[in-house]
Amino acid sequence: MNYILFDGASREALLPFTYTKPVAELRIGILTIREKWEMFLGSTTSTITEEYLSEKFPMVELEDNVMINASFIPTENLVRMVKNLEVDQAIFHKDEPIAFYVKENQEVNFDDYDVISYDFEVFNVNNTWDLFAKNERAITEDFELLTKDKISQPIPDSVQCLAKENIFIEEGATIFAATLNATNGPIYIGKNAEIMEGSLIRGPFALCDNGVVKMGAKIYGGTTIGPYSKVGGEVSNSVISGYSNKGHDGFLGNSVIGEWCNLGADTNTSNLKNNYASVRLWSYETEGFAKTGLQFCGLMMGDHSKCGINTMFNTGTVIGVNANVFGSGFPRNFVPSYSWGGSNGFVTYLTKKAFEVAKVVMARRKIEFTEEDAKILEHVFDITASWRKSYDS
Repeated sequence: MNYILFDGASREALLPFTYTKPVAELRIGILTIREKWEMFLGSTTSTITEEYLSEKFPMVELEDNVMINASFIPTENLVRMVKNLEVDQAIFHKDEPIAFYVKENQEVNFDDYDVISYDFEVFNVNNTWDLFAKNERAITEDFELLTKDKISQPIPDSVQCLAKENIFIEEGATIFAATLNATNGPIYIGKNAEIMEGSLIRGPFALCDNGVVKMGAKIYGGTTIGPYSKVGGEVSNSVISGYSNKGHDGFLGNSVIGEWCNLGADTNTSNLKNNYASVRLWSYETEGFAKTGLQFCGLMMGDHSKCGINTMFNTGTVIGVNANVFGSGFPRNFVPSYSWGGSNGFVTYLTKKAFEVAKVVMARRKIEFTEEDAKILEHVFDITASWRKSYDS
């Protein structure tokens, strides 16, 4: 069977992270959504996404295909149903398709489909804040998936640990003189990752392959540090995607940081309003601030964005793609993509300069900034221009 992951109705609500990648490439827990599905299915997948992303993330259609909504996280019950789908059968959650069988070049009309019922809870991400709010569950489930029938590397003698049966260390990882507390959830240390001395870590926690926790870091549960990312200071219930750095002191809480981001030394995020009210967050769908229903919500930062030293972010701040924020005071709660500045105002961050930085940053990780990458980011620059109109007036 050929499996294809499609973006679904939640894509708009998952901006700015889905400006640069399909929903399937988002990380929640230890793995990306695509990696989860491929492990469960025992099969590779391809993607249906926005046209401007399709060159980098193409679709492969065969004679028989199952389409899967990438905003739904695989569970054993759901995967069993997906694998058993037959011609003209579909699985729905309320009015949204989760998965359906389709023949090559078939025009899909769900009125002609047999909708399969189920009685279990589905696990899905509908909004950006779900990525951190549901991250504890995702880490725990990924931990079980990745460590089943495997043996952890030994915990070094210099490491103080609690509930060591909930700690798994992959090959090549190094930990020295750290404290790991897995009583409230598992701790996963990926291949060739490093935890430096003096670090204090509570589970559920995931440090992905080649990630680094720097000396003296304090990390609370529900936190994921993506591959090749470096983190220091204090972090709570946050997802830091691959190749991003928060290398120094400062607090990051209830936040999601995209890929290729950098938080300057002593950057701090507020995750709780002074009046303890529910946090409102910028919505790309409504072009206004929407209720999250959350009391704790920090920073959402899109790919390739950066901030300078001592930057302060207010509760519920959204930063787009390739923004550069710096200076004293609090910047606005919504900073559009390709913005350069801070609380004193912004100008447009031109793609030529932004791409120069991206090339240097990616080359440090021995990854090429390709023509495909440039085309995607050029398109993001164009489709986000309306939010930067005031800069030129």
